[in-house]
Order: sequence, then C-alpha cells, then structure tokens
Amino acid sequence: MRAIILAAGLGLRLQQQPGKQFPKCLLRFDGITLLERHLRMLDAAGVKEVVLALGFAPEQVQAELARLDRPTPVEIVLNPRYDLGSVLTVHTVADALTRGGDVLLMDADVLYDERILNALVAGETTNRLLIDRDFEAGDEPVKLCLRDGVPVELRKQLMADLQYDTIGESVGFFRFREDTARRLAEIVKDYVDSGRANMPHEEAVRDLLLESLQQCSHQFDTADVTGAPWIEIDFPGDVERAATEVLPQLLPTVGVAQ
Repeated sequence: MRAIILAAGLGLRLQQQPGKQFPKCLLRFDGITLLERHLRMLDAAGVKEVVLALGFAPEQVQAELARLDRPTPVEIVLNPRYDLGSVLTVHTVADALTRGGDVLLMDADVLYDERILNALVAGETTNRLLIDRDFEAGDEPVKLCLRDGVPVELRKQLMADLQYDTIGESVGFFRFREDTARRLAEIVKDYVDSGRANMPHEEAVRDLLLESLQQCSHQFDTADVTGAPWIEIDFPGDVERAATEVLPQLLPTVGVAQ
C-alpha cells in the first residue's frame, strides 16, 4: 500500500502574513507538524511507501523531512504550477498512482485521529471513501451521499433531485485499488489535456465514482468515521478550532512525545 500526500498548495485562505507564508503541512499543534503526524501514523499503520506532492516552498518541507530523519525516505514530486488546481498536482504523481498496489490519496492539511486512518487501511484490497455524518451544512464541505449503502454523489453542491438516504462530509482521504488508481490517473490526464487543470481533484474522484455506478465497476465501499475527531484546515478559524477542539480529543500520536 502506498500513500500519496497532497501538499502543494499555498493556502491563501489562511491569509498568512506576506513573507511568512509556509505550506500548511508545516502547521504545528503541540509542537508537532501535520506532516510529522501523517508520517508517524502511516508508519504505525504499516504504510511505509509515501509520496509527497509539493509545490509552494518545497525547501521548507524538505527541511522538515530532514529534521524527522525518517528511516524510509519519502519520495518527493514537485508541481511547479501549484497555483492551479489540485487536479494538476494529482497528475504530477501519476506514476505513483499507476505503479501497482492499493493507493491512499490524502490531503496534507488535515488534523485527524488515528482511528480515521485505521478505518481507511483496514482489510484487503478495496476502494474506500470515508464519511462523517456529523458535519456542518454549507457550501464548503464536500458531501458524500449514499443510497442503500452505496455512494452515489461526492460534491460540494448537490443536485436538487438527487436521491439518497445518508449524507455526510467526505474526509479528504481516499483509497483505491490498483485498477481504480490507474483509471483515476487517466481521468486526471483528461482534465489536464482538456484545459481543466484548475479543478479540485475531488471532481475527478467524483467522475470515477459516477462511472462506477454506470458500469458496475470500481465499486466503492464506505467507512463511517462519525465521532472520530478531525478537521481540514482552510481558514484562520480552522487553526483555532484544531487547537482548542480537535487536538484535545486525539489519541496520542504514535512515536511522538506528548
């Protein structure tokens, strides 16, 4: 199993002061960067192969990796056009998507409990989405909708006539089987080739999901992580919530002194 961590963006919505901007994966909580937490939990879950997609200020992230001195080196892939959408970043790691085995695709800007990762990696080879039914309604969350336990939609904006019986927020982590990861790489390439490189990568995952419904292939299962603490950090208020609400609920991070 291989983990691809998307950490290329600038994080403009955090409105960091000019000259003091840094990749969001270097945000620290209790003195521990998000990147270190990712790597420690992946190690604990037995995921040793990690590909890190970088763009903005890669030297800062590389310095953090040097400080961590991880026994198994992290493979770094650079997206020089990180100012475009995350679809392009996923396209830059196409080789990591297609070289075989199950693939985890993970946003770097998430503070989360290890129970969420455990739910993602559990069991034999599979395609898996994570759903949190306890979420705040609005335009920002990427919604995951199920009908009879089957995922039928993955998007921020839902069609008015969509039929579903369960709705929640999609955690920014996905698991793909080898064949599904290859198909995702093809879909992402089509996005880039057709001038849609500025799109979020969740749109490509949505296309994959809808294709699976139409063709009865690449079937997805879902893991319900409702109740496990996590937060995606996009805005200044998210940093405060992460520190005051989410962090105190987390299980101790394996391998890190608390």
